[in-house]
Amino acid sequence: MGGCLSKPKPVEVKVELTLLDKEKEVDLMSPNGKASPFSECRPNGSLGHCSDEDSMTLRPQRKNRDYIEASVCHIKDLENGQMREVDLGAGRALLIKEHGEFFAMGHKCPHYGAPLVKGVLSKGHVRCPWHGACFNIATGDIEDFPGLDSLPTFQVRVEKEKVIIRANKQALQTQRRSKVMSKCSAVINSSTGFSHVLIIGSGPAGLVCAETLRQEGFTDRIVICTTDKHLPYDRPKLSKSLESTAEQLQLRSSDFFQMHDIEVLLEKEVVSVDVKTHTVTFRDGFKMEYRKLFIATGSRPKPLSYKGKDVGNVFHLRTPEDANSIVTLASSKNAVIIGTSFIGMEVAAALTDKAHSVSVIGIEAVPFRKALGEKVGKALMKLFEANRVKFYMLNEVWEMRGHNGQLKEVVLKSGKVLRADVCVIGIGSSPATAFLKQSGVHIDSKGFIPVNKTMQTNIDGVFAGGDVVTFPLALRSNKKVNIPHWQMAHVHGRLAALGIMGKASDIKTVPYFWTAMFGKSIRYAGYGDGFDDVVIQGDLDELKFVAFYTKSEEVVAVASMNYDPIVSRVAEVFGSGKTIRKRDVETGDMSWLIVKGSQ
Repeated sequence: MGGCLSKPKPVEVKVELTLLDKEKEVDLMSPNGKASPFSECRPNGSLGHCSDEDSMTLRPQRKNRDYIEASVCHIKDLENGQMREVDLGAGRALLIKEHGEFFAMGHKCPHYGAPLVKGVLSKGHVRCPWHGACFNIATGDIEDFPGLDSLPTFQVRVEKEKVIIRANKQALQTQRRSKVMSKCSAVINSSTGFSHVLIIGSGPAGLVCAETLRQEGFTDRIVICTTDKHLPYDRPKLSKSLESTAEQLQLRSSDFFQMHDIEVLLEKEVVSVDVKTHTVTFRDGFKMEYRKLFIATGSRPKPLSYKGKDVGNVFHLRTPEDANSIVTLASSKNAVIIGTSFIGMEVAAALTDKAHSVSVIGIEAVPFRKALGEKVGKALMKLFEANRVKFYMLNEVWEMRGHNGQLKEVVLKSGKVLRADVCVIGIGSSPATAFLKQSGVHIDSKGFIPVNKTMQTNIDGVFAGGDVVTFPLALRSNKKVNIPHWQMAHVHGRLAALGIMGKASDIKTVPYFWTAMFGKSIRYAGYGDGFDDVVIQGDLDELKFVAFYTKSEEVVAVASMNYDPIVSRVAEVFGSGKTIRKRDVETGDMSWLIVKGSQ
């Protein structure tokens, strides 16, 4: 689907050059649109670029160890719209040809390391085949999420019909680049009860908001406060990699926050907000005034009603410590998962090779039915059953029974008794907005905060994003929706930062999420809420399929397994504003989605 990676042609290493350390730093950390220090040479390979001799004149002081230069292919080896992963000797790069020009940048997505050559090239950016992040091919800048970092770009020129790439060796190894960030110029004691921007919540929305502010030149104080005891970490991995520690999941180091003057207050719970006095009060009594406020508190697990609330070893998966305890207690023991949410099912999958038994209790007949449809849900249910997971569907929990305070049995309302040494409750979540009830910030009947396209609430200077909001989705004619996805929270954080700085930008992203189980991944793009039919292409039994979710003859979302990069291709179509009709996907002919691809 994405074009197989062909065997690269032999690399001819032409010459090695290097810049001074100071210039090397500029190359790695240059701001938006200027990732290469060679501003005199365009950072692509169109004919007529300055020669190597010219560039030597422009920057005469060179060394031989930090940069490498290599001839990677003939100009006719790539057609317009094609990509190729090339080896420079000291590392690999992604070579792209679009509109007759060549571009080169990092070949791995900085998020989880996906090979971008298998992604989708469209209108000046490459979309990751795994999770949908987009990168500008000229600058390497991240343009859609998930992920925090951009890609390094490399100088390309054409000489005697050969395409030559010159790259920094370190950039070839790291395959990532952080955008330049400003520093805080305000002289403020850390104990001062005032911040120009106060961010409540340290998830992706809060973190991206803080980083975007610094990237856009914000030089006043930024404070992130969180109830977490850890610096921001990769929460989606909790349910997939239960053994991971907070340090292993960490998104940014403490040195990063210090370097960029972003203060993080850990284990700090906000109990009230006064929008008239611009004051936030914490549970410990501390108060902080703000000029701008961003609320990104995420969601809280929905409580489950049952007898035996005092029994131990019953968890809502919220923290790395929870995940570590769950996997330890389940080792060679009996695990019970209550609920067929994505988190619950991912935990069930992660425990199958560790626990003696894994049981799943669900109130519906088929897991994933509401999100992915009954047919896909049944196929995934078979996958779980083939991996020793026992389902108790159309059932609910009546009681947790323990011995010496520790869980031993889960009793269902049907009367069935399950042996259990550890239990994980995953029946959904609700927005964490209770602290705002007397604030004046509008909250709807479900607890969500409505925001406009700049992520601003009904209160001037108060913004919100992530799981807690309903926002206008361009994909659905600006209908206000709630999308509790990791990727969407990143987008909200960026938009809120731009709104705070008076640089309003529309929400043009395409919702994109993923789940992983038993070494297989499902990708999903679009907004399928309320779909009335599912068109399946491929083979559900073989778990190689594409599911198109339709509503009134229009495709509103797509999911796939073992069919990369089709979800990213459909995301590009959605993002362009084009409508995909149900009849377009019923034929089984998906050639309209295929481009020239990659090599």
